[in-house]
Amino acid sequence: MHPTRKRRLIAVLLIVAGVGVAAAITSWSLRQNMLYFVSPAEAMQQQLPAHRQIRLGGLVVTGSVQRTAGGLGVDFIVTDGKASVPVHYEGILPDLFREGQGVITRGAFDNERRFVAVEVLAKHDENYMPPEVADALREAGHPGAEN
Repeated sequence: MHPTRKRRLIAVLLIVAGVGVAAAITSWSLRQNMLYFVSPAEAMQQQLPAHRQIRLGGLVVTGSVQRTAGGLGVDFIVTDGKASVPVHYEGILPDLFREGQGVITRGAFDNERRFVAVEVLAKHDENYMPPEVADALREAGHPGAEN
C-alpha cells in the first residue's frame, strides 16, 4: 500500500473511532439524565427501583395534605384514579398548589415505597393541566381529565 493511502486510511479510522466513542458517551450520558413521567398506577405496576429519579404526576387527593409542624415538610397523596402514591416534600410549595389540582413532582421512591419529591410543579390556572397528567387521568377514566 502506498504511504499516502496508508496515512489517509489511518486518519479515517481514527476519525470514525473518535465519532463512535463520542456517540457512545453522549448516549450513555443522556440515558442517565433522562426523567420519565409515570402515573401513580404505572409506578405501582412497574415497581420502580428505589432512588431512581422520575417525574410522578396526578391529582392531589382532597384532605391528604399534612404539613410538618415547625418545618417545611409536606406530605400528600397523588392519584390518577386507579392508584395513589404518598408523597413527601421538604420545601416551599408553589402558590397554586391545592388539593384536587394537578401536579407533577420530580424525585424518587424511598425504601418504604414513599415518593420523596425534590420539586413540585402545580398547574398555572384553572384551565390547564399538564398533558402527561391529563393523559394518565383520561386513561384511568377520571372525570376531571379534560384540558
